[in-house]
Amino acid sequence: MARRGRLRIYLGAAPGVGKTYAMLSEAHRRTERGADLVVALVEHHDRPRTQVLLHGLEQVPRRELRYRDSVFTEMDTDAVLRRAPRVALVDELAHTNVPGSRNQKRWQDIDELLDAGIDVISTVNIQHLESLGDVVESITGVRQRETVPDEVVRRADQIELVDMTPEALRRRLAHGNVYAPDKVDAALSHYFRPGNLTALRELALLWTADRVDAYLQQYRNEHNIRSTWHARERIVVGLTGGPEGATLIRRAARMAAKSSGAEIMAAYISRADGLTSASPRELADQRTLVEQLGGTFHHVIGDDVPSALLDFARGVNANQIVLGSSRRKSWQYMFGPGVGATVARESDSDIDVHIVTHSEVAKGRGLPTARGARLGRSRLLAGWLIGILGPVLLTLGLAEPAPGAEFASDVLLFLSVTVLAALTGGLRPGLTSAMVGSLLLNYYFARPTEQWRIAEGHNIVAIIVFFAIAVSVATVVDRSARRTQQAARLRAESETLTLLAGSVLRGEDTLGALLERARETFGMETAALLERDLERRRWSCVRSVSVTGQTRKLDGPEDADVDVPVGEHTMLALAGRVLPAEDRRVLSAFAAHAAVILDRQQLKTEAMRAHKLAEGNRIRTALLAAVSHDLRTPLAAIKAGVSSLRSDDVAWSEEDEADLLESIEQGADRLDQLVGNLLDMSRLQTGTVEPLIRGMDLDEVVPRALGGVPENVVDLDIPETLPYVAADPGLLERSVANIVENAVKYSPADTPVRVRASALGGRVELRVVDRGPGVPDSDKERIFEPFQRYGDTPRGNGVGLGLAVARGFAEAMHGTLDAEDTPGGGLTMVLTLPIAQPSLGLPDPEGDEDAADPLTDDTAPAPEGADGHAERKAAHAPGARSR
Repeated sequence: MARRGRLRIYLGAAPGVGKTYAMLSEAHRRTERGADLVVALVEHHDRPRTQVLLHGLEQVPRRELRYRDSVFTEMDTDAVLRRAPRVALVDELAHTNVPGSRNQKRWQDIDELLDAGIDVISTVNIQHLESLGDVVESITGVRQRETVPDEVVRRADQIELVDMTPEALRRRLAHGNVYAPDKVDAALSHYFRPGNLTALRELALLWTADRVDAYLQQYRNEHNIRSTWHARERIVVGLTGGPEGATLIRRAARMAAKSSGAEIMAAYISRADGLTSASPRELADQRTLVEQLGGTFHHVIGDDVPSALLDFARGVNANQIVLGSSRRKSWQYMFGPGVGATVARESDSDIDVHIVTHSEVAKGRGLPTARGARLGRSRLLAGWLIGILGPVLLTLGLAEPAPGAEFASDVLLFLSVTVLAALTGGLRPGLTSAMVGSLLLNYYFARPTEQWRIAEGHNIVAIIVFFAIAVSVATVVDRSARRTQQAARLRAESETLTLLAGSVLRGEDTLGALLERARETFGMETAALLERDLERRRWSCVRSVSVTGQTRKLDGPEDADVDVPVGEHTMLALAGRVLPAEDRRVLSAFAAHAAVILDRQQLKTEAMRAHKLAEGNRIRTALLAAVSHDLRTPLAAIKAGVSSLRSDDVAWSEEDEADLLESIEQGADRLDQLVGNLLDMSRLQTGTVEPLIRGMDLDEVVPRALGGVPENVVDLDIPETLPYVAADPGLLERSVANIVENAVKYSPADTPVRVRASALGGRVELRVVDRGPGVPDSDKERIFEPFQRYGDTPRGNGVGLGLAVARGFAEAMHGTLDAEDTPGGGLTMVLTLPIAQPSLGLPDPEGDEDAADPLTDDTAPAPEGADGHAERKAAHAPGARSR
């Protein structure tokens, strides 16, 4: 197998900390050592110091791509593969490539280089990790649209944090080393505020600490290190599945809150002998609670609970264990010190054990919910010892019978030992004790002694009665244990089946959650759903879940310990131990649920496919109607005008020719608008609309959008103090044009359409108000559907796509378009757009991924401050404008 390349990532807390500079410095060090290295792509953003470091390094020419009448450059992956260097520098890991590129994301290009055996050095900022998107948005107010999956970064062979204090980074900006001088003030007052930088730095440090911890755990596993290294606070909560679990989890969470970066891990230890001894409902609730508190839930299999818990704690390098006070009654301590005391004794000095009191202390464990009623190994061993050694020890004690001792008294003593053996160990130890006791009574106590015969008849009757009573007691004890076991099993099965039925009724269709529940219910290591390929006659794993630390894979039924068919070509497989036959009934219920999930997913897929086909058929039908009617109207006007002008039978005056040419021009414009709407709707239906979001003023777009309506029919009012909006200028212009033209079409000729803009919270509303007939509430949503025209008006020339296209473009820009009633009569269209964050419109300072992206740009600060905004606003005429 070909060697896969190694990935090294320079991780930064914020733009400008020096990721690209550090990467280029490493490139020079490797080049000096003779490494075959090329620069596949580095964004220097015209920064002199970065440009200087590019000197002396071989650079692969970029590939040029045209998008929206502009030319962009991207990494030429094919050229790098042909060059086949040992090391390639690829900046901006989270960058989105220009449409038409080889891959959608740059990290996918890097994957191809790694597969080809090329080592890659790249850069990324902490805010572009997918899992931190919501956190970064809450800190900075900027939603990062350029993200990279965490797993891509976690797979890196080396991650180096490029750190810098907020004060040093702000000084670097103030000196002009990151931004142009005219951008510095806006940058320092918005994205690069000290609070933002401190929070981002903490995120980067914590995330890097997690990666360091993973490397440490890998090292400990490779070197079989079992002792605890106190590198980080880790708290393991031992759960029994009882009601006290929630108290223990919350207590551990309070302990973790006192130590920054502490981690909570809840561990439930189950025995590997069938259905687990805890309520699935309790475990599910406790799993949810620990995950809500930021911890993780782990299911560990082990017959010796204290040893299994300590092994798990040492395996995850935990330094604290939280356990609850025992629920056992006082007399039950005669059978052992309990889990808490045993864990505390065997933890040595490397793990602190906390025993937490709770409301269930000394109330007993109650009825077991599964296999707790089955006689355990320790109890069976005790029963055998009592059954065999008990009669022997009793015989030694009675070797010299007291004067006047009766044979019946000896029989009662032996009977008590037999009953104790039966109560402890069940049927077989009881029968064995009865047989051994009968032989010893015959040989040592029945006259004549030390002979295998009985002289007195009443002694024969006594031995027979003794044996019969012993067998009866042992049988009753065994039958009682079996009935209790069956009742506990049925109770556990009913709870499990109830949960499954509830999940079906709730419509849960998460296959992973079902497999995890099956694995935990039966105490297995791995659960998987297998599917058979009919063409290749091979099995493949569709989905699999395993216990933490287990790596056993199930590629076919032969790898599993138990399997049950789900469908004709699907199978549910479990690995860990062989299940008894009675457990397969519950397993079949899990298989049936899996079949329901698969059928539901298939039905959803088919329904979506059918919906798309029906939608496509509906659009095609409507398009044919539009072509046959609406598109023919402007074509007929154009044809009539051209035919009239070309006719030699009529002498047209200049005024007539002008009127005919005007009708031809109007028809062509109308035809262009109809075709444009059809093409726009086609783009929306196929999902190919890629907005280029930037900070902009409505004054830039709205006046241009009114170019298609007659003069003096629109009253436009955009306040000078209106903030910038985040939108695509082209899409916004088309949306506003369609909304206004629709309003003009239905509004009375003597009443102008009013266009008003205002800011509300974090959004800007553009309201287009007409005084037309209005639309009932029941039809307000229908007018936004394609090929829908409300009412029957003589001016209703169109295919009914204007509002559908306008709403589609608005939603593509993360806005909304809704219809409201106009007070006094008419319809008001409300176009809502988000206010532009300060980061929009400014180039990225450190080769940041978003700044170089041609589709979105939302990480760099705003290019203009409040003063620049006011100056540009002042350039427009104040007050209301009208057309």
